This record gives sequence, C-alpha cells and structure tokens, in this order.
Amino acid sequence: MTALPRGESPDPAAENDEARAEAADDAGAPAGDGAEAGPDGEDDGPGTPEGSPGIPDSGSDGEDGVHGAPDGGPDGEDDGPGTPGGSPGGEGGEADGAGKAAELSEAEAELAAQRELRERIEKRKAARGGPVSAGAKLSGPAADLLAAVRAVESGEKAGTAFFDSPAPAPRRAEPAPAPAERPAHRPAPAAVRPVPPEAVSSVAAVLARGGAPGSLAPPTAATLGEQAAALLGEDPWQLLAVPGVRPEQADGFARALLGPGCSPDDERRTAALVGWLLERAALQGHTALDASEVRAALAGRGVTDAGEAVARAVAEGVVLAFHEGPDPAEDGAGRAEPVDDGPGAPAEGSGPGGDEGPPARVLLGLDRYALAEEALADGLARLANSCERGADWSGAVAAAPSPSAGELIRAAATAGLLAHSGGEAARAEPAALITAAAGLGLRALGTAHSPDGARRLAAATGDPRSAVVLADLLSGASGPGRDADGALAVDLLVVLDAPQLDVETAAMLVESLADGTRLVLSGDPGVLGSAGAGRVFADVLASGACPVVVSRTPDPGPIGELVSGIGIGELGQVDAPGKEVVIVPVRDAGEAVHRTVQLVADSVPRAIGVPPAGTQVVTVGHRGPAGTTALNAALKQRLNPGPGRFGGFDPGDRVIHVPAPGRAVPGTVVSADAEGLRLDCAGTPVVVPPDRVESSVRHGWAVSAHQAAGTRWPAVVVVLPGDVARGLSRPWVYTAFSRGERHLSVVHGADQALPHAVAAVPVQERTTRLRPLLEALPAPDGRAP
Repeated sequence: MTALPRGESPDPAAENDEARAEAADDAGAPAGDGAEAGPDGEDDGPGTPEGSPGIPDSGSDGEDGVHGAPDGGPDGEDDGPGTPGGSPGGEGGEADGAGKAAELSEAEAELAAQRELRERIEKRKAARGGPVSAGAKLSGPAADLLAAVRAVESGEKAGTAFFDSPAPAPRRAEPAPAPAERPAHRPAPAAVRPVPPEAVSSVAAVLARGGAPGSLAPPTAATLGEQAAALLGEDPWQLLAVPGVRPEQADGFARALLGPGCSPDDERRTAALVGWLLERAALQGHTALDASEVRAALAGRGVTDAGEAVARAVAEGVVLAFHEGPDPAEDGAGRAEPVDDGPGAPAEGSGPGGDEGPPARVLLGLDRYALAEEALADGLARLANSCERGADWSGAVAAAPSPSAGELIRAAATAGLLAHSGGEAARAEPAALITAAAGLGLRALGTAHSPDGARRLAAATGDPRSAVVLADLLSGASGPGRDADGALAVDLLVVLDAPQLDVETAAMLVESLADGTRLVLSGDPGVLGSAGAGRVFADVLASGACPVVVSRTPDPGPIGELVSGIGIGELGQVDAPGKEVVIVPVRDAGEAVHRTVQLVADSVPRAIGVPPAGTQVVTVGHRGPAGTTALNAALKQRLNPGPGRFGGFDPGDRVIHVPAPGRAVPGTVVSADAEGLRLDCAGTPVVVPPDRVESSVRHGWAVSAHQAAGTRWPAVVVVLPGDVARGLSRPWVYTAFSRGERHLSVVHGADQALPHAVAAVPVQERTTRLRPLLEALPAPDGRAP
C-alpha cells in the first residue's frame, strides 16, 4: 500500500499527565536509553507507571497505530473491512567484546573502589559519633508514623492513642482456623489528614523566600506534614518529595535559601535525588532500579561521586540495596538486608576472592515496594502450601462446559495457588470454576479490575453475588465480608484481569486470605500491565511458582482473529463480511478528530446498530491535537453540547472517574451541588467533592488504552494519528484492539509504524524483584521449584 501523509500525533507523554512528562526529562538517564514507551508500551492516566526499564526516561504514550488499509467506514461511506499485514520490524543488538583480562582488571578496580568507599563511610560514621539512625531522612506522615511505631514499641504510648475511633467490628464473623501469623503490609494511604491553615501559611512563607510559587504551599504541607516549613528550612531539597517538582526547580529553591553554601554534592541534595529517581521509576512501573543506572543518573545531575552518594543514601535508609546473583552474603534471593556501609556501589564483576562467575547485580528500591514484594512472595508461598487436597472434584471436572474449563477445575482441586491465561473467550473458564466450587459447598468468589469485568463474570456464572470489583472487595464496600480473624470469608478466590494487579494491591489481597484458601490468578498476558508498580502476573508466570493452565479457547470472529494474530506478532488481513473490522485512513490529526466524531455519531449507529453510548474511543494520550482532551471536546460538542457549568461538565456528559491511581471508572454526570459532582457509575451513585473534580474526573467519550483495560464495549474506535512510532508497542495494539465486542474501527494515520511495532518482540520490561523471590521459595510439598 502507498504510504499516507502523516498527521500530527498527540504528545507521547500525555497519559501520565505531569509525572511522566517530568520523568521524560531526566538528564541522568544512562547513555543509550531511548525514549521508549512505558513498561508495557503505553502511557497512562493519573498515577500510571510506564517507562523505560532503567531510569524513567520517556513516559511516552505507547499507543500504537494501525497499518494502512483501504478507505473504510462501517456505513459504506468508506469501505475496506480487515486489517492488512505489514513488513515486520527488526531489533538490533550489541555485544560486549571486552577480553577476559580486561574484565578481571575492571573487577579488581571496582573492588578497590568499594574498599575505599567503605573506609570513607566508616570515617564519616566516626565523625558523626555513632551510627546513622534509621529513618533519619523521613519526613511528614512517614516520620509521624515511624515516631508512633517507636512510641508503641517502647511502651510510651498505647496503640489506641493513635486512632480517632475504635476499629470497626468485622462485617461477618464466621468460625475459621486461625491463619498463621504473618507481617502486615498496606499500601501508602491515598490521602493524608488535613493540614492546619497556619502550617500552610508557614510553608508559603518559606516558599516565598526561595522564590517558589505560593500554589505549592498546600501540596507541600500535605506531603511533608505540619512540620513542612521547618523541614524545608533545614533541607530545601525536601521539596522534591512534592508531586510535580523537578530537580532543577528544587535546586533553584535551595540556592535561594542557602546562597553560596548550596553545592551539587550536598548530602541533602544527593539523598533527595536518589529518592526522587526511585519514585519516578515507580511511576514507570519499576519496583527497583539497577544501582549502576542510578549512579549514571546522578552523574548526569552534576553529582561528582555518584557511587558515594548512592552508598550514603543506602546507609541513611533513603533506599534499600538488594543483591541478585551469586553472593554468599545474600539472605534468601535478594531480600532486604540491614546495610550500613556502601553496598550501593558494590562490585559487579567476579565473585569473592576473584572467583569467576556471573556478576552479582545490585538493585536499589524504596522500602514500600520492597516490603510489598517480600510480603507478596511469602503470602503466595503460604497459600500454595496450605491448600487441602483431599476433596473429590472429579464430578465437577466431568461436568465442565469445555475441555479447558475441565483442566482448570482439575488443577484447582490440588493447587492452593494457580495461574490461568487466555483471551476474552477464556473468561468463561474461571466462571465455570466458580460455579463448580460453589456446587461443592465452597465459598467461591470472583473479582475483576473493572465494574464491567465484574458484571460480565457475574453474567457468566448466573449469580450476581459471585463477582465483585477488586477494589470494592478490599475496601469492604462489597463482597462476603471478613471472618473473626480479619480474613476474607472465601474458600476460593478467582482474580480476573490479573495483569492489572500492582504489587501493593496484590500484597494486600494475599494477606487478606486465610490459610487453606485457593487463589487463582487469571488474565491475558498480552495486555498492558498494571497502572501501579510491579508486574505481578508476569512474574508469577515466569517464576514457575505454581501450576499454569493455558486456555485453548480462541477468541471468536474477525476481531478475535485479528487480536490473536497481534499477540504472536502478526498483523494480517482478516475477513470481516459484517464490517466487524474497518480501517479509516486519515492524513493528519485534524482529519482524525473529524472522522472519529463522524464514526461515533453517525456511521457506527447507522451501519452497525450501536448507539454513541455504546461506542468507546481509545487513543494515544491525553494531550496533543488528537489526544483524549481534543477528542472529548469535539465529541461533547456533537453529542452533548453545553456550557460546562459544573466545573466544565454538564448533565449527560460521559466521564471517567479516577478515585485512585490506576482505577478508571466510567460514568455519567447526573448533577452537581454544594457537596460535589454527582455521577452515575454503572448504576452506583458517586459524589466527587468539588476540590477533587479537576484531578479525578475527565470526559470519557475518549480514553487511553490503560483506562480501557479490563472493560469492553459493543463498538470501539481506535484513533492512531501519524508520527507515533516511538510510542508504538505490541501490548498497546493488543489491548486497544481487543476492547470491542462487535465492531472495531481504526482511524489510521500511522503508516508502516504499526506493523513494525506489532512484529517487534516486546523487550521493555519493568525491573522488579518478585520473580527471583518466588524462584527462591520451596515449591509446594517441598518439591524443588
């Protein structure tokens, strides 16, 4: 096909708003790291982590384009069902040609540097008169929490002194065996207590002295706590902890406050930079980073001795260091160890004593993700080993509706932890398992990432009580409640959309399950990953920590055939006699917007019979001439024009409510009053407070692929303007194209970039520690993993 003129593309960093755009400018990214898309090839909405596998470098929206096709429209204005294939792209590689002698020389030099570094750290400790106190660099709510824990441990205060009210009683008390004692982990709270106005005023005064805008005062006070003004006075780089603040801005603020005493190698600056780099990495989906990448990033930020800066950050508890590989000092498989002196820049060559062997990799991570991954690994092992295996499930296996469903039921009979993979059609198999388990007298429950996923699962089981949204299950808003020990009152839990599980949510879920509970993680490995940090489902599959059942049920129809091909790197043409798949070529972003509105408002309703309310637009990102903002403005003008008298919204507007990072709940505006904006989200009334509307509600006729994950619509229009090559990836195309149940229209201006992206093997992975932690655990029944 003749290449079409390219139009303009949305800003590739649009999906994650300011956070990913900030990460994109990281001058310290290791040389050679390209501006790639997120870990799964896509940028996301609020709080969505995506990025390159090292220091966050791009934040690009990994939205993929569609290869060209005959001019097509579902109503016959443009024709051309199907999607033609394209030439596959290729990936080059580099090999290190250093000789053995050079490797030994580098290893010896690194070991010598490490010894020198440890000596310097010991001298600094001696000069300080004692060891560095753990948690010395904490501030705000984190420091308050640490002080509270120490007060309770020392007996100075009772634990109840830190609660505003008594803990609520469990919703449902049922006798159950007491679960084994295990460490508790909870994600960081989404909100903190209100900060007194006088604290905000004090912060504003300090910010004014440093030339920072007064608008930063409320978020700074909320982030750092009531002592924010004093903290900033002592350490101006604490400003980096505030979302949206970049290192160069914090540097300018520090120079204004400290004057000539401000130095690029100031210990306060380097500690803040290390923490900031790890926080940016978490937004990109990583739970840890290679120490060498952090050192390179610090050097790019003007730090003279990056190795010493990393070691100091580890010694002061800003980050944790983990060794992966052959290291006799390891505790388990890279578990956190108390480190006081310099493991932030360890040898990465030969083993102890100069023995040759694979280099020991050193990762740096924030404690919240380290604790989550270790708690999750331990919890998964506990469930895998505590399952009762004596029950007879043969009757349920024989009655299974399909061979794949029978295989899943058979595996669940003898496994406390089980993984199940498959496409959209394979979701019927977990539904059959839930029904079979309930027939055996077990308390069986399914949970999904989105309300639509829960609704479809409940429809498949025939029992509306059999499926809930995962976030609602964990919060107690729905589900069977908890037993007297605080564990969820279930015997078998099936988690659909498992690729959307981030590590903190997964840790909370696993710790909510009592010993003996069966856990089934089910999902499609081809879709985009979680909005939060981690790659739980992929790590479980790769680790071999549990049995894996791969569905043999194919997705039906032309859309299923197209998506299945994309999953293996093939973008071929499909027969679509009923115009199930239609390609609409465009020349530029302006034409893309025009044709999208035409498809949603006219063509799809007339030719396919799906009204605008049943059609969802999926595009590259929020910003740009064909991003969600521009598309939603055009669609609102056509479908529900109005003045936007409720903070830019009118009754009848389609919206996306983001109650927490990574959660995108479709809804419709009902009204607004003094209490806030009133929404109808899948039949559930929601009131969004006025101060949260701007940050958590967006128009929803057009969404990103990450926001669409876990939800399906009768018809989907995927918008792919030109010049989006650097944001293209196979997972994004797979996710976007699989959202339509009956019809898929592709507004295409990406030319050959699409087939190259689909054919290229996905190489971008998140850096996590869960897989080696799981691989180091004994398999069920003591068998070797």
